[in-house]
Amino acid sequence: MKKTSIKNSLLIAMLSCVTLIQAQQLLTQEEAVQLALENNYGIKIAKNTVEVAENNTSILNSGFLPTLTGNAGATYNIDNTEAEFSNGNTTVLNGAESNRYNASLNLNYTIFDGLGRRYNYKRLKEQYQLSQLQARETIENTIVQLFTVYYNVAQLSENKLALEQTLVVSKDRLQRAQYQFEYGQNTKLGVLNAEVDINNDSINIINANQQLKNAKRDLNVVLGNTFTNDFNVDTTINFALQFQKDSLFEKAKQRNVALLQTEKNIAISQLDIKSGKSAYLPTIGLTGTYGWNENNNNAASFVAVSTNTGLSGGLNLSWNLFDGGNTLTRVKNAKVNLETQQLQKENILIGIERDFNNAWDDYQNKLNIYNIQENNILTSQSNFERTQEQFKIGQVNSIEFRQAQLNLLNAELSRNQAKYQAKLAELQLLQLSGELLNVDF
Repeated sequence: MKKTSIKNSLLIAMLSCVTLIQAQQLLTQEEAVQLALENNYGIKIAKNTVEVAENNTSILNSGFLPTLTGNAGATYNIDNTEAEFSNGNTTVLNGAESNRYNASLNLNYTIFDGLGRRYNYKRLKEQYQLSQLQARETIENTIVQLFTVYYNVAQLSENKLALEQTLVVSKDRLQRAQYQFEYGQNTKLGVLNAEVDINNDSINIINANQQLKNAKRDLNVVLGNTFTNDFNVDTTINFALQFQKDSLFEKAKQRNVALLQTEKNIAISQLDIKSGKSAYLPTIGLTGTYGWNENNNNAASFVAVSTNTGLSGGLNLSWNLFDGGNTLTRVKNAKVNLETQQLQKENILIGIERDFNNAWDDYQNKLNIYNIQENNILTSQSNFERTQEQFKIGQVNSIEFRQAQLNLLNAELSRNQAKYQAKLAELQLLQLSGELLNVDF
């Protein structure tokens, strides 16, 4: 009766765990990516930066449109005036009032500025495309960070399950040892050893639970703190690299985000040179004004009230023949910066080749290790089952049985680690080749 009661208790506990797991939300990899793209704060900031760069490319920020300003003013005077006219008459005014009013609209338009506006406008467009590449780099880094934490949660979840299964076996062993001790088939030492192993297994589960909670909190931060309740993650892993090494390396040389950013910086530097040289040429501008003026004079004036309205226009040319060498210095520095960007591109290409070969070998090695660990699970499982049968009939002692149990547990933990390390290596390889955002998760 006691044996049946313990088995029923274990069964109820396991069913309760299954029910709790089913009640928790399952966060798939696709959902995690979508939540990160929508809620991650780093990605939101990067999108705002792109929006600012896009606003800067508007025709309203190009300098090609004219400027129109309005001016208005009013002046009020109180004067003490003594006036002597040509006929000999004299007029003395104390507190004489006069006022003036004016308003005007002024139009300014630059017809030609040495093509400086044109190059600056092109530069803003290149800067916008550069900001898009920087946002893409942020998104790629965030996705790699996301899956680093996501797979850590998945690994800890599988580790916890393996530890719980180990605890179930240890409890069964304790139950068997207690029966054997009660019927005189074993000493108290077997019971004590089983109790010690249960305590160790329980401590491992407590630590695993805490690590899992911490990892889920880390994942929730990457997701923009979108979860208020507990959740589970998908532990299914698919290795679906579709490219051969040579073709993937060619993509890395064409689509690597760091390389593309350097190419945009080269284009911007070339435009900086042209924009700087535009200062050598004159600037031609068009001006236009429509104005209104009204003067209300005091009695000492020949004209009591005068009102003027009129339209004026003009064309002006400005040519900075010598600015102390500032333009020459800017052009020289822009040329040096262009050379620097070109050198950086060559350096990045060398680094990409090294990093790609390292990432490819790392991925292949970790994938092989994972396959070996999968086979090791089968061997360890077979060894444990045979040892368990022999333990039940008394051919193997508790120490040997515990060792087989730990061997199986360690094989499962090592397999879990190898699986997620191989997947992360695959993602890092895809990121390096510029294909990370083109795969289905």
